[in-house]
Amino acid sequence: MIKGLAITPPVLGRISIGKVVEKNGKRLPEKDDQFTLTTQVQNRDGWLLHPLDEQLRQEQTTSNGKLRTIPVRMLFNSPELNLRAEYSLFDRQTGRPLCVGNGETCRRYTPQGIQHLPCPSPEACDLARTGQCKPYGRLHVIVNDEEDIGTFIFRTTGFNSIRTLAARLSYYQAISGDLLACLPLQLKLRGKSTTQSHRSAIYYVDLTVRDGLTLEEAISEARLTAQHREEMGFKQTALDEAARHGFANAAFEFSEEEIPELLEEFYPVATDDGGTANEVASQPLVNNKPSLKDKLDCKARRVESV
Repeated sequence: MIKGLAITPPVLGRISIGKVVEKNGKRLPEKDDQFTLTTQVQNRDGWLLHPLDEQLRQEQTTSNGKLRTIPVRMLFNSPELNLRAEYSLFDRQTGRPLCVGNGETCRRYTPQGIQHLPCPSPEACDLARTGQCKPYGRLHVIVNDEEDIGTFIFRTTGFNSIRTLAARLSYYQAISGDLLACLPLQLKLRGKSTTQSHRSAIYYVDLTVRDGLTLEEAISEARLTAQHREEMGFKQTALDEAARHGFANAAFEFSEEEIPELLEEFYPVATDDGGTANEVASQPLVNNKPSLKDKLDCKARRVESV
């Protein structure tokens, strides 16, 4: 295996709750109140819809055409293999990750190379004062019970989605007796409002048992699925171990082609008029302290992230 190349789950498409639109000659992220499933191909108008997008919309008759739930299964039994989440800070000109950490330790590019250093979290880190260090989560799911190891990926920098998904995955793994990959689940879009969001709705992604099933029924179905897989020779433990080695094969899991899309959609820079721009200096501010406006803008962006 080539060292330095992260071996991540094969991706068939994307799941998003927003899009990038062009305004005044700039490409800016725009939130949405529904899911969209796309392929990995885009044209001048954006990402091309995946055939499953229309299929799932037709199957949902209670959401006025809006896709609010997606039937999924997990690829792995281990929660941390399905959901990859870290604090990430990027150099927006080179597209290189400058620092990636978990709140305890980090891997950081320095003049001496990649170093392992303490990670105090963005609020207490001098390198993160620009507000561009965010939690970045990637959830890999199998959509609509496709019998393959190809996944759809949902990316987010929102605390609400990451926290909720991490909790659900951990709890479902525990109560099912380590049968997380066999449970019939669904992604569900939820909304809430807070004082910091000025009472407007913000949306985040939850993971629940599929509609029409109780938790007991879902666990019973998972046991039957696990038994069937064992009889046919499906080695779930070996799959999890192979994924664990693949993720650990590189210091960073990001691909060069993924980072420009990531920066455009999730790491916009605030402008004087309260909007966002796509241009920023190559190095984050370390010696210059942010103004009160910068701090408030940064806090508002974190709250509004899904």
